[in-house]
Amino acid sequence: MLEEKNMSSLEDNGLDEASLINYEAMSLTELTNELKRIVQNDKIQNIKRQAEAIRDEFYKKYNSLVEEAKEEFLAEGGLPYEFKYENANYKAFHSVWSSYRDKRNQYYKEIEKSHKENLEKRKEIIEELKNLINAEEHIGSTFKQFQQLQDRWRKAGAVSNSDYEDLWNTYHHHVENFYDYIQLSKDLRDIDFKRNLEEKQKIIQRAEKLLKDNVDALVASRELQVLHRIWKEEIGPVEKEYREVIWQQFSELSHQIHDKRQHYLKNLDKIFEENAVKKQTIIKNIQALSEKEASSHNAWNQLSKEAEALRLSFLNAGKVPLKQADELWKAFNTAMRSFNKKKNHFYKSIKKEQQENLTKKLALIEIARANQESTEWETTTELMKKIQKEWKEIGSVPLRDTEKIWKEFKKACDTYFARYSESLKHHKNKENDIFEQKRAFLEELKKYELGSEREKEIETLQNFVNQWNDLGKFSSSKKSIDLKFQKIIDALYKKLNFDKQEIEIIKYNNKLERLIGDENENSLNNEVVFVKRRIEESKAEVLQLENNLAFFGKIDEKNPIIRDVIKKINNQKETLATWEHKLRELKHLQKAQLLEISSEENTEERE
Repeated sequence: MLEEKNMSSLEDNGLDEASLINYEAMSLTELTNELKRIVQNDKIQNIKRQAEAIRDEFYKKYNSLVEEAKEEFLAEGGLPYEFKYENANYKAFHSVWSSYRDKRNQYYKEIEKSHKENLEKRKEIIEELKNLINAEEHIGSTFKQFQQLQDRWRKAGAVSNSDYEDLWNTYHHHVENFYDYIQLSKDLRDIDFKRNLEEKQKIIQRAEKLLKDNVDALVASRELQVLHRIWKEEIGPVEKEYREVIWQQFSELSHQIHDKRQHYLKNLDKIFEENAVKKQTIIKNIQALSEKEASSHNAWNQLSKEAEALRLSFLNAGKVPLKQADELWKAFNTAMRSFNKKKNHFYKSIKKEQQENLTKKLALIEIARANQESTEWETTTELMKKIQKEWKEIGSVPLRDTEKIWKEFKKACDTYFARYSESLKHHKNKENDIFEQKRAFLEELKKYELGSEREKEIETLQNFVNQWNDLGKFSSSKKSIDLKFQKIIDALYKKLNFDKQEIEIIKYNNKLERLIGDENENSLNNEVVFVKRRIEESKAEVLQLENNLAFFGKIDEKNPIIRDVIKKINNQKETLATWEHKLRELKHLQKAQLLEISSEENTEERE
């Protein structure tokens, strides 16, 4: 017969469950939550192995984070004694682990107390069993007391392992003595033996069912332990002729269930070996990623996604043989750290460039803010477009600043362009008003008839020009109405016997008056440069035409070509004379301005 052991051990270490759960795939937070779950929901005596497996995995991951953080700290110039690392997950886990440890210690204290109490109960039962042999009562009554003691024994609860063997042997000894004592009452004894045999046969049937119904090997193994406890603790002996036979039946079934469990675990070892090969391949792939070169954020972003996918694949690959676990974990961490170190080196190298870009963009923000209320529409609009283009050309800035500075820059630009748009709308409305006024003025001018007094009419025409100019200017798209006005005025001057050059000078004087009223201080100087350039162009054209005429030798004015050249020369000379006249007017005006400025300065000095 197999040696029977105490089935009332204090703890089921959860060996099978802990060996199957892939704690490696869990994060620090998930490990903390898993420990909290089993501490709150499972029996404290059943989770020792699971709790310790969770603890080991947590500290393995946590220590890797500490090592990586320390390496980075030292690489940046920090001193070893200055290094500190804090992680909220550590405090949370430590709190749950302390709760588990307190509950476990409390459980042991209660169990120890219970064992002592149960030991005393069982000793009392044994003493009462002894006294049954010497009882003078009727055998039927005595047997009934014996059955009651058996029932009390089954319900008495567990005792410590150190007390169990002696206690059980003593109890069993006195049970056998009692059966020997009641040999005279064979009927009662046979009834009890028969009942015990039937109960043990039921246990054998259940064991057979565990084998035949494809029950999970681990589940069957756990239930077998329960069946052994019932066999020994709750069911009494059977007839001697059946004792060895029925035990051998149950023992053989127990061996088969045990072999089934061992076969399962053996196959599990094979799966673990396959997982180890997968993890070795993943580590090699991570190492290969570390050797790749990347020179842009997008490239590193893609490599990082691949590295993260490999990291998750490693953690989810499943359990590996215990002898390989630490070695694979260290190789995995080394490969990941190597990749992260290379990536961090790249981002540190562009950090300086990003800071420079940030400085440039902050400067553009200041420009945008300084000009957002400007009314110098032409120059400011060009400036705003220019800094917007520069903003796009400047590279990236630190991610934490990207959105903030863009909002600030956009707000300043939007403020200006909203005002500019409103100004354009206002200006357009104003131009439309001017256009309508000029059109009405033009209709009236068309009806004007010249009088007989030439000087008075000259003054009237000049007033027409002044009134026209006072109405204002508008964009080139509506300039045609100015040309129509000038054409009518020219026609009226011709009726007053003004030649072409005189009309041109009158018109030019009107232009000069407008230039004097212009806010641009350089208007007259720019006009001088323009007129001088036109004079030089006219002289060059006259010279070129005269040279062309010289090629003909004898000049025959009847020749159409010669006539055409002579006509062009005369026209150019007239034009040259007009531009020279304009220059004299300009210089006279400039001289008058200088005298006026000098007079004002002398007046200020005297005052």
